[in-house]
Amino acid sequence: MWRLVGSIWVAAAAIAWGKPNVLFIAIDDLNGCVGALGDQQAQTPHIDRLAARGALFTNAHCAVPACNPSRTAILTGLRASTSGVYLNQQDWREEPRLKGIATLPGFFREQGYKVVGGGKIYHAHSLTDEAHSGFFDPEPWEQYFPSKSLAMPLETDPPNYPVFGNPKFYRGHFDWVPMTIDDAEMADAKVVSWAETQLSEVHDQPLFLAVGVYRPHVPWWTPKKYFDIYPLDQIQLPAMPADDLDDIPPAGRAMAREHWQQWVVDNGQWRQALQGYLASVSFADAMVGRLIEALEAGPMRDDTVVVLWSDHGYHLGHKQHWEKFALWRQATQVPLIFAGPEIGVAEIGSPASLLDVYPTLCDLAGLEKPEHLEGRSLADLIGQRALEPEIERYAIVTHGFQNHAVQSQDYRYIRYHDGSEELYHHPSDPHEFDNLATESEWADVKAKLRAELPKINVLGPRKVVRKP
Repeated sequence: MWRLVGSIWVAAAAIAWGKPNVLFIAIDDLNGCVGALGDQQAQTPHIDRLAARGALFTNAHCAVPACNPSRTAILTGLRASTSGVYLNQQDWREEPRLKGIATLPGFFREQGYKVVGGGKIYHAHSLTDEAHSGFFDPEPWEQYFPSKSLAMPLETDPPNYPVFGNPKFYRGHFDWVPMTIDDAEMADAKVVSWAETQLSEVHDQPLFLAVGVYRPHVPWWTPKKYFDIYPLDQIQLPAMPADDLDDIPPAGRAMAREHWQQWVVDNGQWRQALQGYLASVSFADAMVGRLIEALEAGPMRDDTVVVLWSDHGYHLGHKQHWEKFALWRQATQVPLIFAGPEIGVAEIGSPASLLDVYPTLCDLAGLEKPEHLEGRSLADLIGQRALEPEIERYAIVTHGFQNHAVQSQDYRYIRYHDGSEELYHHPSDPHEFDNLATESEWADVKAKLRAELPKINVLGPRKVVRKP
């Protein structure tokens, strides 16, 4: 028996319960530093191998370039401008606009799935002890690792820190240290070890398994063998003209952490910091490799849809900025890969949003989508195995109230809350050095992209509920 999902044929006869399993892999702070996306420096053989056997979206973007609102958007299917969740410090569980909304894991559990997870799926972090729990929602999960009260295992820290970073940045956690420890001592490895057990077992329901890999989020305290992959004298620094921010409006320039970049340069730590990030990328890649190997060796290898994504991109000195929290491409582009039964092998350049993950998984599982979803399913693109879409698509990114970016096939348009603008033509300017927004010849392009801005822009909270 075969069934049609969008334009994708799925071998339902191989699935005893008529639904594919789902392996949902979330990686934190991973930008385009992936070999499959054309990066010449990062070594990511396992992610590359997954991309080579599935659908790789080469123009995929987060909904929000910050952990908590990005993950809230993915899991609820609603834009930040609709939910009002704009900040890392907002507890999305307390937002009235999200009451009664079926989150992605909750919806799959309602549809008969066994829903289990581990690691950072909701917003949590290791910068304080209490933040390991984060804004976790225990309701949808039958099982969670380490527990439903602790979303992430505790980290293995160096005895004194920061070792190389600035003690004022993230309480000393903006730091990079080659650790003389085995992979097994890393918190991510403990999550992956637990997930490997799940993938090796026979389940009596279709399985929705979510695995959150925390690296390459700071701190870049990572086993030394991953640092050794990247000799310092071979590290390539990002291209960055000295006047790169001169054509940026004040609302945009205010997002750049120029003082971070100045500190890194003044202290001779740019290559070292980039080495730490790349080492953590390769460690995360090794964790993905273990997950895929466990899946392929286990009983679910032929009936599991795999989706791999990162919550947002990451600046490493690009545009005088570090981290995310900006609307430039470096902060928003993410890897997005779907692989599994009858998913074609393709590189798809159409703009895609992480908001599209929820409706796409519904289609791939043959489930009727909830009506509240604001993303558009990518199932048809995957089924067509096409490089170009028939219908023009856009990815919308929001960072704060009425600050948006619109990504098309070739352009990025940014409009800030005060009406100031940026426009970039990616085929000729992939690094976004030249803001075209003030040039009259681009007025029609701006008008077309401006029409795609969200029509709903709710205010955020007057005060933060609590800090995770």
